[in-house]
Parts: sequence; C-alpha cells; structure tokens
Amino acid sequence: MSYYVIYDGNCNLCVTLVQLLENLDQGKLFIYIPMQDKQISQWKITPADCEMGMILIDANAPDERRWQGSDAAEEIGRLLPMGSIFVDTYRALPGLKWVGDKFYEQIRDNRYTIFGKRTSTYKSQFCTTGSCH
Repeated sequence: MSYYVIYDGNCNLCVTLVQLLENLDQGKLFIYIPMQDKQISQWKITPADCEMGMILIDANAPDERRWQGSDAAEEIGRLLPMGSIFVDTYRALPGLKWVGDKFYEQIRDNRYTIFGKRTSTYKSQFCTTGSCH
C-alpha cells in the first residue's frame, strides 16, 4: 500500500517536513510529488485545490480516499509507526482538532512570509515518474 503526498515544492517549511518524512519512511509508504508537477492533473487536482494545502492520496483508491490540509497531515501521522496513538489522542481531546485546523490554515496562508520561498522546486528522490526529476 502506498500514498501520494502532494506538497508545495517551493515552500521551505513544506520541503523540510517532506525531507524529514523521507528520512523516516525511506520511500516504503509515501511517494512525494510537488504541487508544481504537471503529473498531479491525473488526479484532477487544480491550482485552487493546491491553495487549500497539502494533499494525501491513497494510491489504491485515488478517487475515493484522499485527505487535504490538516486532515492530510493527521493521516500521514497516523500511518507512521506508533503514529495512530498520538493522532487518535489528538483527535479525541475536545477542541484540539479545531485549534489544529486553524493553526494549519494560518501557516498554510502565510508559509512564504514566515518560512520563505525556495528559488527552485524541491523534487524528492521518492517520486513516481520521471516528471518529478
């Protein structure tokens, strides 16, 4: 089973988090594709969709199982070893999910101002096709 992580390859924070995830996962579960790659159109992802944050797609059911924004971040965390314990606890605490969603939106909407923008798009070594490299 694998998942596509669609991330902003021009965002310093996003790239740092993808690199951390790459080191943890080593391409076993996640495949990373920058939002700037034309390949994302195969999943009917538009530029407007990308403005709403990162996207996680189940490679085995791409039309039925996808998450976006803070929900994608939570699902990635849940899929990591021992991650479900932390994510389930986070989701169960009253009000914490709402706060997390709002925090994610603020970071998403101000990511270039706060963390800076890369001069070139980061392309992961764990990508699906030659279009990412």
